[in-house]
Amino acid sequence: MVAIRNILTRLCKYSGLSSDRLRNTEIDVEPLLDLVVVRQRALRTGRSPEESMLPVVSDMARRLQPTARLIADAALSLGLLRESPPDGIDLDRLYADSLGQRREYLAANWQRLHETLRAEAIPEAPTVKRLRTTSEHDAFTALAGLLAGETGYPIPQLAPTPKIIVTLPNSKPRPGIVTVVGDAVMDHLYRVDRIPAVDAPARGNSYSEHPGGKGLNRAVAAARLGLQVRIVTALGGDENGSRIRQYLDKAGVGTGLIKTAPLAPSPITAVIMTSSGDMALIGVQSEGVRLEAADLDSPDVRAEIGASDVVLLTFEHPIGIITQVLAMVQNMRPKPRLIVCPTPNLPVPQDLYRYFDAVDYLVGSADELEKMIPDVASASSEDVARRLLGLGVGAVCTVGEFRCAMRSDRLDIDVTHYLPALKNAPGAAAAFSAALAYRVVLSEESLQQKDLEWATAAMLLTQKLGDVPSTMPLTGDIDDTVERFASTRRP
Repeated sequence: MVAIRNILTRLCKYSGLSSDRLRNTEIDVEPLLDLVVVRQRALRTGRSPEESMLPVVSDMARRLQPTARLIADAALSLGLLRESPPDGIDLDRLYADSLGQRREYLAANWQRLHETLRAEAIPEAPTVKRLRTTSEHDAFTALAGLLAGETGYPIPQLAPTPKIIVTLPNSKPRPGIVTVVGDAVMDHLYRVDRIPAVDAPARGNSYSEHPGGKGLNRAVAAARLGLQVRIVTALGGDENGSRIRQYLDKAGVGTGLIKTAPLAPSPITAVIMTSSGDMALIGVQSEGVRLEAADLDSPDVRAEIGASDVVLLTFEHPIGIITQVLAMVQNMRPKPRLIVCPTPNLPVPQDLYRYFDAVDYLVGSADELEKMIPDVASASSEDVARRLLGLGVGAVCTVGEFRCAMRSDRLDIDVTHYLPALKNAPGAAAAFSAALAYRVVLSEESLQQKDLEWATAAMLLTQKLGDVPSTMPLTGDIDDTVERFASTRRP
């Protein structure tokens, strides 16, 4: 049922569900075409499974409760109301070619559409954001439940049932969509007694290989929290590239937006780490394994970013790609919330500042954030945060040593009451960014103190030196940590 729901969620993009879409889409729709109800209809009518799918989905959608029926009808553009056109409803807009336009019209005409179906109880009209996250999730879950039923076709009229929520093991329901634009590499991890210097070589204790990278770590962390995640990155066509893809697939991260350079090696990062968490990095990346402007201009990438609740951008790609993502998000309506994670190694040209008003949350260490304004000598991280706010950033989160300070025009929040064993952990920043994205998805308004405490608690659970993605916490673990340290919270 989860697989069917996820396919329906992807098929609602663009003009919705149709026989042509099923034949031509790159989405794996075999689970839909193999459904008992679809095969039975195909046999009965002598038509193909692709031609049988749309009437089957439409019949099942008619059996949903009014709210779920309206959402599924509009999102998939099934055209159920064309059978008996209601007065005062513009069906061309309800079934427009753009999913965004269908959502907007449904939300604006919520009351009238429910009255058309003679709904006994009409829930409060949702925002477009709530439609594309919680509301569509619930409607497609209910529809997938009918389609996946083992009772054959047709299914008898169902009595009203409570809202269905699918819960993943050790996690919470998937509430929203996050697209990560960042790197994915193969980490070569060296455990040493100290960071080597020219005149002071280090003694190695162990060596291992693991998929990693700022983008991959954040994508896996967000998926472990139960979010729907996909990553935009570039890999080579070598064995490392295959291993990274398999790792992401297993972690539940969508890999359909990954660019593959067939003849180039995938990026590698040597991670030199001491027992206290101090690190030094050496990155090796072929010029042939890079995203280009044309990759981001593809309809699939633009559509997926536009359908996201949160875009999480890290700064490993060339500055032109970073600028392109910022400009793309800035011009989208509705605009996904944007979380940006800079790096101290990338020079920041001043023309990047004109896109800073698209950034909802800028997250980094004190050093990373200071490098965002290299021409200004700043006295403190507080001064850096205020300058970045002045450039248009919505909120600045300074993270380090398992602490967080968030500054915005509305709120000043400091979270300092967690007590770590280490002074640093390689996965802490990734865990914070993913947890922040999770709370942003769940929140209709700006984040509050409790949200920042929850995201900061996620860092505390990464105090394991090794395979970084495997240290990423689950929601229940973070909840437990917040509760355990509640008594030590400083006023």
